[in-house]
Amino acid sequence: MLGPLEVVCSDHLVGLGGTRQRATLGFLLLNTNRVVASSQLIEALWPVGKAPKSARKILQNSVWRLRRALSPDERDAGCVELLSQAPGYMLRVAPDRTDLHNFRGLVEKGRAEMAAGSPEKASLLLRDALALWRGPVLADLVETGIDWPELTSVRNARLDALEDYFEAELACGHHHRIIAELEKTVTSDPLRERLLGQLMLALYRSGRQTDALDVYHCARTEMVEKLGLEPGHALKALQQAILAHDRALVPAGVRQQIDLLMTGAPRDRAEPALQGAPGGPDGVSAQPENLAAGAVPRERRLGQGTAPKEPATRPPTVELPPVDTPVLRTMVAERKDVSVLIVRVQLSTEDGDSDPERIDEAAENAAAVIREEVECLGGTVAASIGPIWLALFGVPRTGEDDAERAVHAAMTIRDRLGVAASPAGSATAAARGVSIQAAVATGEALVRYQPDRGEAPPSVNGALLDECHTLLSLTPVGEIRVCDDTRRATEFAVTYHRGDSSPGWQVGGFRQEYVALHAVPVIDREYDLDVLRGLLQRTRHQATPHLVTVLGEPGIGKTRFIMEFERRVAANPEAIRLLVVRSRPVIGEEPLEVLYDLVASCCGILRGDSAETARAKLTATVERLVEAEEERQWMRTSLHPLLDAEVCTSTRVAVGDALAAARQLLAEIAGRGPLVVVFEDLHWADDVLVDFVEDLAPSVGSLPLLVIATTRPELLKRRPEWGSGIRHGLTLTLEPISDAAIDRLLEFLMSATAGGLNTSAGGLLEALLEGAGDDPAARRVQLRRILASGSASLRDERCGPGAGGSHTAAPDLCLPRSAGHPYR
Repeated sequence: MLGPLEVVCSDHLVGLGGTRQRATLGFLLLNTNRVVASSQLIEALWPVGKAPKSARKILQNSVWRLRRALSPDERDAGCVELLSQAPGYMLRVAPDRTDLHNFRGLVEKGRAEMAAGSPEKASLLLRDALALWRGPVLADLVETGIDWPELTSVRNARLDALEDYFEAELACGHHHRIIAELEKTVTSDPLRERLLGQLMLALYRSGRQTDALDVYHCARTEMVEKLGLEPGHALKALQQAILAHDRALVPAGVRQQIDLLMTGAPRDRAEPALQGAPGGPDGVSAQPENLAAGAVPRERRLGQGTAPKEPATRPPTVELPPVDTPVLRTMVAERKDVSVLIVRVQLSTEDGDSDPERIDEAAENAAAVIREEVECLGGTVAASIGPIWLALFGVPRTGEDDAERAVHAAMTIRDRLGVAASPAGSATAAARGVSIQAAVATGEALVRYQPDRGEAPPSVNGALLDECHTLLSLTPVGEIRVCDDTRRATEFAVTYHRGDSSPGWQVGGFRQEYVALHAVPVIDREYDLDVLRGLLQRTRHQATPHLVTVLGEPGIGKTRFIMEFERRVAANPEAIRLLVVRSRPVIGEEPLEVLYDLVASCCGILRGDSAETARAKLTATVERLVEAEEERQWMRTSLHPLLDAEVCTSTRVAVGDALAAARQLLAEIAGRGPLVVVFEDLHWADDVLVDFVEDLAPSVGSLPLLVIATTRPELLKRRPEWGSGIRHGLTLTLEPISDAAIDRLLEFLMSATAGGLNTSAGGLLEALLEGAGDDPAARRVQLRRILASGSASLRDERCGPGAGGSHTAAPDLCLPRSAGHPYR
């Protein structure tokens, strides 16, 4: 624990998994042999108010994996045990199995030796204690942003032990040994007065009186300027003693060592005052325990001329507590252009099912879907009152595609909640009796928000909100209505019609040319595509698995880039299996949701297949790929629960076994031919899935497997070590498309339209000219906007009912987002 977190078993490091799992173990280690409540662990693992709804399940998965990692085959009496004990968990471990406990034990022994008058022994024990530190406590977790109060306590314990060590060294006359380390420590902790006194005393004994006084001057200046406080009495007394060359600062034994060092021989006669005799000059008693700390005897400070009858004890050190500067989160109020989305969710019991639990479940499911879709498309849920949900797009930053993202969110919310079927083909309990109305209004409004996206949600006021409410009241059930400004901003992508004489426009659907955007050539990406194609060839011919991370900002074109790669893979004359799955914002059982997509793609499971049909396809795939009956049985047992809605909604799915079985299934497929697995939007995934993707390529051995993960930079902020330990790992960073490439694409669209070769190109050009006119700069902006906005929805539109079963057919490479899985 005293450094990066490590667990050693039989001289081998134990793999601890991802950051969340390591943090769970680290917090339990700070509270060894004590029960830690689950709520306390969740508060430690996520920032306040930021824990996902599935936090308790994620914690359970982390504990489950930790148990496996910490349980060796041969157990002994001191083995670590991770126990479930209400209201949480307890890590039972022998105290001497942690370096933190050993450190504390050595420190206590050192202090006992110091109190007994044996500074030499104390110095050795304290030096051994400090040698256990390999860096800051739990350094790898601290680097990820974790800062628990328990860590501060351990850091302070090290500083206390370091001060005790310096005191022992000073008492031994080893001031010259510790000056460099003292100076370094004071630099990092400039307000600890005990450290300052020790450094001043060490410098003075080394003949550096001026430097010693300079330390005091600098410390006093900083204290006065930062805290408005003068140094404590002990430090002031030490400064005065140095100015007066007080002989009590250098006891007899230390004086002899200095003389021996400077002249090669001790002095012939020791002065009485330096031997601790009360009759010395100025009547000062040189008690080593006082002098080592840089203190001045009490009788000299009070102006008395006789020594006390008993040795004076060291005056208490004044410790200045750290000053916590409060972080002021200011709300900004400004008028700005935004798009407002209001959704009304109506729950009915017309089918006769009035079970309150089922109605509550349906409401929870609807809330999760709304929040997921809004956040996935860059919006913010601002408020919810009963059946009404309010979302904002364009806060804190206004974007050119805010209106389109708001309409897109409304359409996907309507599609997901309006048509939700389980793998068995029947309506799920969560979706039964749900109807949707939505309205979108775009314009200027008064918005209050925190610029750093703090905990407080944004709010909106003004006529725009009233307009959106009016549109919602006029919207039929199952429909979406938008204002004129929203229609004008999005009609290049969405079709509209007037439903009646009421204000606003009703949404039809995505334009055909917008959906056919994949027909437009990918521009300015040839180099990156060549790199990806070359890695695929290397993976095939050398049977070497690779992990490629495609990194890019939102709207940069990651999805279109992958789609172009899919198209080229499909055009390859040699059969290459390609599977694509997509992560969503972490809501519910995220790992199981993606696992379902992955297994369905491997086995050719289609949307609408019953649970029995899905299990039959899985069984046939496993029997075709796996020879050993025992392994077949394990894979079926681990993966079958994913395909059954009733089982999936219970707690009987062992995520670890399902992940291991899915990994083995991919390895078996790769063993029979080149396999490409694409995980899109990995930044949405939780740590369980991120660990799975990162470990996939290294864990399958020598097989032709290419793993591609598309992600935003948020993943690297969350996981700075992502991919660092993988031998065949590569990151492709997609840069914005250049103006020259945009102009070339515009020329292509114009030539294709003039020749009558491409109706989708004509539709795009029409939308482009309508929105930008003849201004070249405006055309570039509009075309960039069209290219970026088409990617997110294009993937869903391309995925039809036959998703997941083909090796090369491009439309069958992924499952649709509303594929009917119980978690969708």
